[in-house]
Amino acid sequence: MGDVVSSHLDESKREMISAHTMEVMKEFSRLYEQQYAVALFNSVRFDIEGGGGPQSQLLHRKIPLENKSIFSGSLFQYLEENKKWRNRFLFIPDTYTINYYDNKSSHDKHLQPKGTINCAGYKVLTSMDQYMELISNSLPGEEGVKAKLGSSPLLKCATQFPLILFHPYARHYCFCVVTEKEQQKWQAVFQDCVRHSNDGLSEEDKVQTPAFTDAVRLYRQAQGQYGTWDMMCGVPSQILSNLVMESLLPKLRDLISPRLKGKLHERQRNWMLISDAVYSLVQDQCQAQYEALLKKCEGARSSLEASIRTDMDQIITSKEHVTNKIRAVVLPKAEKLLKVSIQPYISSILDALMEPTSRGFFEVRDLFFRELVDMSKNTLNEGTKETIAQHMEKISMLAFHPVKMQSCYEKVEQLSLEGLQQRFDVSSPSVFVQRAQILMREQMDDAVYTFEQILHQSLEAQGTEELCKTIQRCQDRVIKKFDYDSSTVRKRFFREALLQIFIPYMLKQLGPACGSELPRFRELIFEDFSRFILVENIFEEVVLHSVMKDIMMAVKEAAVQRRHNLFRDSIVLGNSDPSLHLLEEKPSIDWAGEYGGAQEEEVDDAEANAEGEDGDSQKRKRMKQVVSMIQVEGSPVLPSESCIEVPGVNNIPEEEEEGENGDVEENVGDKVPPAGSKTSEEPPELSNGSVLMEEKPEDKEVPLKVETATESASVLQEEKDGAGEECSDAQPSPPRPKASENPPDLSNGSVATEEVKPEDKEVPQKEETATESAPVEEEEEEEEEEEKKGKAEEEPQSNQEVSEEVLPPPPPPPSEEISPGATEMASGSPPEETSDFPPPPHDDSGFQSPSSEGGEAEEEEVASTAAPQPAENPPQLKEESVSTGAETKASDSQTRDQ
Repeated sequence: MGDVVSSHLDESKREMISAHTMEVMKEFSRLYEQQYAVALFNSVRFDIEGGGGPQSQLLHRKIPLENKSIFSGSLFQYLEENKKWRNRFLFIPDTYTINYYDNKSSHDKHLQPKGTINCAGYKVLTSMDQYMELISNSLPGEEGVKAKLGSSPLLKCATQFPLILFHPYARHYCFCVVTEKEQQKWQAVFQDCVRHSNDGLSEEDKVQTPAFTDAVRLYRQAQGQYGTWDMMCGVPSQILSNLVMESLLPKLRDLISPRLKGKLHERQRNWMLISDAVYSLVQDQCQAQYEALLKKCEGARSSLEASIRTDMDQIITSKEHVTNKIRAVVLPKAEKLLKVSIQPYISSILDALMEPTSRGFFEVRDLFFRELVDMSKNTLNEGTKETIAQHMEKISMLAFHPVKMQSCYEKVEQLSLEGLQQRFDVSSPSVFVQRAQILMREQMDDAVYTFEQILHQSLEAQGTEELCKTIQRCQDRVIKKFDYDSSTVRKRFFREALLQIFIPYMLKQLGPACGSELPRFRELIFEDFSRFILVENIFEEVVLHSVMKDIMMAVKEAAVQRRHNLFRDSIVLGNSDPSLHLLEEKPSIDWAGEYGGAQEEEVDDAEANAEGEDGDSQKRKRMKQVVSMIQVEGSPVLPSESCIEVPGVNNIPEEEEEGENGDVEENVGDKVPPAGSKTSEEPPELSNGSVLMEEKPEDKEVPLKVETATESASVLQEEKDGAGEECSDAQPSPPRPKASENPPDLSNGSVATEEVKPEDKEVPQKEETATESAPVEEEEEEEEEEEKKGKAEEEPQSNQEVSEEVLPPPPPPPSEEISPGATEMASGSPPEETSDFPPPPHDDSGFQSPSSEGGEAEEEEVASTAAPQPAENPPQLKEESVSTGAETKASDSQTRDQ
């Protein structure tokens, strides 16, 4: 690689590159010094006269990403040196630069990264076809080159999911991942890095930034290049390097491309290496010269500002005089051009801008609203400040979460100015798309920050009472402010975008006719004021004011019609929260530290100090990551990294509902046995000693009941007291089932019984109550009263065995009587066969008989002997139940004969 660069970039070509860069920087420096004085005058005048648009209702966070990182994870990177793919660990700090390491342990050990990528000017590609098309455009070859691209690719991707960072001048970076989900997440992260890096000029600086942008625009106009410029991205040194490469690269291509040897993909690869080396040389030279220029202008700033403040009135008067003279010459021609070529297109271009931009801002509003609604729902389950703090830790960085914000950004990417680009010299809508996306991110962060401050203030004053209502009130206040600010920001964006489209076109059309007349107006300016009044700037201001009236009218009309929820300019929210903007001076809230995470951080700090780590290492340890990745089970991932899935609020599990005794009711419908399967198997016992109650299977799974150990113990005590009574009444009842079919007893003393819904209307069911059966059974009891007394004496062991047969289940409804086959259903038959019967009563013997006054004495006698036995010999249950079943059948047959 070094041989290719050194052989084609010899000493003569390096001198040519340096001379060309010096020439461009010299002309730019002249323009910058002029525009610096003008920008300083405008800044001082604005400070004195005041003005500006409506005041923002939302608060603005000054340092949004303090102690935060954006993302980290592993993927494969293509190494140009050995033409192989290697695993790399990527870490993206709050500066949005991409640092890549050999592995994660190198990052954890705080070693220097293998390389750093500044994403300004890059494009994120996800297919090799897109990449090869851009490569072929960067180095045009002979005819038929594009037809050969498929047969001789520049590189072969290791997987089906590439991620390529393409730059027209600098080095390209090729990555790949193993799944489509990974590709989507990394694409969102890379695009956010590009978006943030492109926005390298600070809007807070009211002198340097306007002077720089005006100087670049005037330089390109002098070269005949009007309209938007895609490479106006990055910090000043990067923009100046792009400005130099714009004119230098074609010259180098003509000199070097004929000398490139080899096949097509080899020539393309070599040209990329040469272009990257040239770009590095140019960028170093531009940065050094720009820093010297800036130092010179800043050194003269104090004297210039003193002159401005001293002669402010005279400068303003002189400027107005020259402006009137130039307006008289330019305005008639501008109005004619405006009427013919501008006015017919204002409404259509405005509609093309409004539709996708408004959808993007509405998506921001909906995303913010959904996050707060999810927090309110989760607060209902566990309404504590710790719960709110956990959610606020996630919501606080919502605007800088590229994956969650991707749905908002995609709405704006649908912006299309097709058919208007050629007419108005608009290279592509990407300039407007990125500007709208940056505004959307700022609006989201302002809304989140305002909500944080209002909620925190409310929690301090109110406490934990009615947290959901507090969240709702704060949410309503912030949403109202967001709607107002969103309308204001969008209207300003529409006006600026229309000016960026129309002004370059009008200047290009009016320049040849009016440019020759501008020099004579310089004679009207005093020499002392000539540094602050430039006829070129006045000419552009006159053109701007000529079209500004129509643009304002179009935007105002859209607001009056309430299109896309735009507010009228006359609607100005009063300062409803006079103390709200005082909260803007407060630092960001540390929710974890204030409501539950402070102790852990103190422990981490103490450990770090004990190990003797420096401040940077401690800060790096405490740094929180905005995008947290989790590994999806069963998906292929790179070793020791997880970058497959990004958790969202939709993945937060619902809080489990609790029963009366605090036991969790689990949905175990999938454990219900299918039709026809035997239910004699013991059901699973829960950790708290409770047993699952089975239900009748229906079309859908139904959660099963859970009987707690407390309930089982209370029922056991009640059943013990009445065991003798139930045993004595069991004699005249219908035949009992076999003992082997009884429900199994469990270790906690509860029995798994199956509930049958009497509401099933497919098969008519006969339900006999205790009241209806009472007369018949009373007659039988009168006839058999003497026989019962005898049997109570003859068969005491049988009665004991009956009482021992089944441990007491949960208490039944007292008015229901079980039918003969109900107990068989509970013990072993399929659920469908027993759907005709009512629920089985919870009875020791499996029968239910009405109370009899005549048999109370005998029942008490039997209970005194039978009740203690189940507690003493529970292990003998299964053996004794067999004999009990046979004796009970014999007793039943005698009853029928009588």
